[in-house]
Amino acid sequence: MTPALSPNQRAEVFYPSSDGEPLAESYAHLCVILATLEILRQYLVGQQATVLANQYLYYAQGFPKLRVAPDMMVIFNVAPGGRDNYKVWEEGEVPSVIFEMTSAGTKNHDQEFKKTLYEQLGVKEYWLFDPRGEWIKEQLQGYRLRREMYELITDNRSEVLGLRLQVEGDLIGFYREDTGEKLLNPTEQAQALREAQQRIDVEAQAREQAEQQVEQLKQRLRSLGVDPEQVG
Repeated sequence: MTPALSPNQRAEVFYPSSDGEPLAESYAHLCVILATLEILRQYLVGQQATVLANQYLYYAQGFPKLRVAPDMMVIFNVAPGGRDNYKVWEEGEVPSVIFEMTSAGTKNHDQEFKKTLYEQLGVKEYWLFDPRGEWIKEQLQGYRLRREMYELITDNRSEVLGLRLQVEGDLIGFYREDTGEKLLNPTEQAQALREAQQRIDVEAQAREQAEQQVEQLKQRLRSLGVDPEQVG
């Protein structure tokens, strides 16, 4: 157990929020990180939870070098909103779900060091997504904590999030377990909005044409000496 620090000692410890490294190692990795962040952020709106991406997770008070920067972490029972970094002892909660967007270059670190660390910290689910399929044939591989040890998830279901995960090209698709509804990523949301606007425009045009036809019919009736208001 980490010994308690005095207020003066705590004030002297500096916990950086950035290491100066790029957010992701490739465009594919960046896209899946940003898409997943926005999907889960919107999904958890209204809950006591936050979603953080590529930010330091500090897990030992007084030891700023004991840190890791998950590509994505979901933490429940904490105030919503962003953080510059996440300190477990201040928030009182460890992440419930962590995603790492992995590659051949990070395979060993993700599969050995991080997996062991997250298991020891008590992270309930750990997901690895390989957007390029460099070492995970199925691209997606998840682990669930059982009796303090990780077991392979065989059905791509997140019990913690209540979502089913599905590989969709170089992105992860998320589907609600209760309704089957897909959670749209930003690109899909924009497309759905465009399609909805197109339907509105078509319906408005159809109404306008119908109104014009009605008016033309009324004019014909008047030319015949018939009051349209008395018809029908």
